[in-house]
Amino acid sequence: MENKKAFGLWSAVFLGVGSMVGAGIFIVIGQAGAIAGNLVWVTFVLGGIIALLSGYSLAKLALRYPSRGGIIEYLVQGYGEGFFSGSLGVLFYFSQLVTLAAVSKSFGTYAATYMAGSQHFWINSFAVGVILLFTIINLIGASWVAKSENLIVIIKLAILVIFTVAAAFYIDPSRLKIDEAPPVINLFYALGLVFFAYQGFSVITNSVEDMESPQKNMLRAMVIAIILVAILYVSVSIVVLGNLSLDEVIKARDYALAEAAKPAFGQVGFKIMAAAALIATASAINATLYAVSEISYTLAKNGALPKEYEYNVFNNTEGLIISAALIVPMILFMTLDQVTTVAAIAVLLIQGFTHVGHLFKRHETGANLFMLILAIAGMFCTAFIAIDYTKRSMPNIGYYLLGAFFLAYMLEVILRVSMGRVIKKSAPNHLVS
Repeated sequence: MENKKAFGLWSAVFLGVGSMVGAGIFIVIGQAGAIAGNLVWVTFVLGGIIALLSGYSLAKLALRYPSRGGIIEYLVQGYGEGFFSGSLGVLFYFSQLVTLAAVSKSFGTYAATYMAGSQHFWINSFAVGVILLFTIINLIGASWVAKSENLIVIIKLAILVIFTVAAAFYIDPSRLKIDEAPPVINLFYALGLVFFAYQGFSVITNSVEDMESPQKNMLRAMVIAIILVAILYVSVSIVVLGNLSLDEVIKARDYALAEAAKPAFGQVGFKIMAAAALIATASAINATLYAVSEISYTLAKNGALPKEYEYNVFNNTEGLIISAALIVPMILFMTLDQVTTVAAIAVLLIQGFTHVGHLFKRHETGANLFMLILAIAGMFCTAFIAIDYTKRSMPNIGYYLLGAFFLAYMLEVILRVSMGRVIKKSAPNHLVS
């Protein structure tokens, strides 16, 4: 008798919702609101549309190339076992490190609201501390944390829904007037940040091998999860900008979601929302650190990272320790705005390249050409607009991104020449039934 698969339609939806509604919304709501003002909800609608297009492409790839490797597998399938796919795999690994730095910095920002004294000191101390804590937990064995993930998802969703409903009664309609909104171009400037709050949807594709009737459920789960999250995000953004003036959003941009709880719940509401942010960011750090150790181990095993990443340390690998060591400087020397923006742009570019590679395999996946072109345009246009806007605060952002790709490419070349290994395809070349 065939074993029952772990993921049905709604459990896959729940996985995607839990992955998306994590640290992202707590990080970006204030930052995006400071840019797009009271029209930030429109940006969340646009971000949801782009996520749906990207999710369509990834779902089709998952069905044709079922693998827990996810995006790394799709890059190799799309571009072949060459330097380009290998370097993109390394760049994907780097992007996950930047994402972890952003989430850790957000954890530090919310934790620092409980402390007096130098906020800069407390933010960095808590951010570095939480990375070290979960690195140790992952080395020892994070099974007890993994078992609590479903409960954490329920808690953070419940807090967000209760906050949204209660705070809706305190909205000041004058704050949502269109004639007081920033220029329309600002909607697109904030889009890169907003997409960062959606980026967890790709985790649904990693469950394809454990999904019941994936041909039926994969795309449906992706669409339902993204739409549900989009509704939540749009509602939260309306409530935040309806309860806070634009000046207040800008002032509290790193913890605006907690600040918006004050009108309905007072200082207690601020503390509860800050606590929810800590729970969400902590669970995201743990899950992402685990994923990063798996990604780095896979890349090292296949020759795209140094062999040191493969060495066992307790119940994990040396790659986990190396990854944590690379994250700490980003925390210490970059602001939350900077590290979040870089993470968002990196995710957009990697997914954009993944969809371009999908074009070469469209005859195998059966994906709609028009949908793929829209997904590619959405990813790259959003990334380039974000880069253009970010130049104001980070004039060398373009060079940083080019430098990261160059380093990834050179690392791939050096490892191939010195060790003769290449990143290999691992997924079976057939449709999942």
